[in-house]
Amino acid sequence: MHSTRAIIISIGNELTGGQTVDTNSAYLAEQLGMLGIDTLYHVTVGDDRDATARAITAAAAEAELVLVTGGLGPTADDLTRYALADAMGGVELVEDTASLADLEAFFQRRGRTMVPANRIQIMFPAGTRAIPNACGTAPGIAAGIGNARVYVMPGVPREMRAMFAEHIAPDLPAGRASIIRRIIHTFGTGESDIGERIADLMVRDANPLVGTTVSAGLVSVRVTSHATNTAEAERIAGVTIAEISTRLGELVVGQGDQAMPAAVGELLRHRGQTIATAESCTGGLIGEMVTDVSGSSEYYLGGIISYANSVKRDLLGVGEDILAANGAVSEPVARAMAVGCRAKFGTDWAISITGIAGPTGGTPEKPVGLVYTAIAGDDQTDVHRHILPGDRPTVRRRAALAALNHLRLRLRQHH
Repeated sequence: MHSTRAIIISIGNELTGGQTVDTNSAYLAEQLGMLGIDTLYHVTVGDDRDATARAITAAAAEAELVLVTGGLGPTADDLTRYALADAMGGVELVEDTASLADLEAFFQRRGRTMVPANRIQIMFPAGTRAIPNACGTAPGIAAGIGNARVYVMPGVPREMRAMFAEHIAPDLPAGRASIIRRIIHTFGTGESDIGERIADLMVRDANPLVGTTVSAGLVSVRVTSHATNTAEAERIAGVTIAEISTRLGELVVGQGDQAMPAAVGELLRHRGQTIATAESCTGGLIGEMVTDVSGSSEYYLGGIISYANSVKRDLLGVGEDILAANGAVSEPVARAMAVGCRAKFGTDWAISITGIAGPTGGTPEKPVGLVYTAIAGDDQTDVHRHILPGDRPTVRRRAALAALNHLRLRLRQHH
């Protein structure tokens, strides 16, 4: 007998039209894997009643578990409840009085009046049950079609995750195998180089299965292991992760949620040191990355977005002579920005960035993608010159990650 199989269906024109990236399916597949449930595939369907009903019917015929997200709101394009009723053989929608009481209480707690349109959210296909939503107005729906369990959840990620963790995951049958997925983040070399160093570990159908993905210069190595229990799956993954970490050395930034900003923050916190930032072409992106990490107030004091030369001069103390002789995008200016930022904030470390993110502004001498990053600290200032590929957002993100990585390596040297 095979293990429990799942199919995940995401609903919404914003998904099929490309305006929104489907993060729900990735989250649910990962959670199911931890329960030992294999996900056969993901399906994305627009706000179309017939297409959604067909997708649910086909999934229920092929898998024992069907997870659906989206289309439970109060507007005319929220059609999932109708599609589910169709997939169940055309059953009618009936009002759930308990869900109505919960919905009215939700609005009352927020001092708002419930409009009549919201009542559709407490209508459920006959024979189904409501799944409470503690974070929003749309209850989920639990149903059965043939041998398949079907769970419909809101498309809002925060609501979906809370509902799945609290009400659906505990209700699921345990799979026959435990599946563990781990991610190792690296920075400083290309995906092909990483692949070459671990090529013998990337054998198809191996256990664990090893693969790579890349985003703005950050190369992530994915490790997926299977075993009859979680402890064994963790052990199998751990052996391979240790081997990968040994081979890649300082290229390894962190694992799981610990990407570049969190890795830098941990090193700063361990040393009890502080940092400030001076940014030109990245427009505050480093500051955003650093402060995305909870607890960053322990080490991040602030930043200056010195987009104009006058700000570089007046707030960071970059001399007019330096700017005139070298131009804003230059090694001397990056150095002066970092030194001035460190002095301005009185921090142990300072990062500066100046560059040409494009698509305009480049010259033969200073092309688009030219970026200088500088790290000031320990009475030494290092400047790095980069020619970064990609469009404007990619150049900016690569530059910010490169600057943080230089600081990470400096901190590791003095660890």
